[in-house]
Amino acid sequence: MRTYDHVGMPTSTPKSGEVYNEGMKVWLTDFAQSPNRIEWLRFDADSWMPELIRTTTHLAYRVTDPEAEMAGKKVLLPPTDCGGGNWIAFVEEEGIAIELMWQA
Repeated sequence: MRTYDHVGMPTSTPKSGEVYNEGMKVWLTDFAQSPNRIEWLRFDADSWMPELIRTTTHLAYRVTDPEAEMAGKKVLLPPTDCGGGNWIAFVEEEGIAIELMWQA
């Protein structure tokens, strides 16, 4: 089951409140602080993240069964531990990146 969580928008413009994720080489804003649940992402030129994630808007969903959500889909980013029991993965659907979020 999926529950909509936020939208991620790549940008080249610094945004107020952004923080740096060194592992992914991206500056991020906190979507929980946005009234429209927008996460701005500003990637370093040498970020290793897949191009589709770096260049297109993504939708993010909280999921209860990540393995089922990834089955048969092109996985852009395999399950990644974000700390605190939070995990993410990205798949491609309908030509855009879809972020799957869950707690382990």
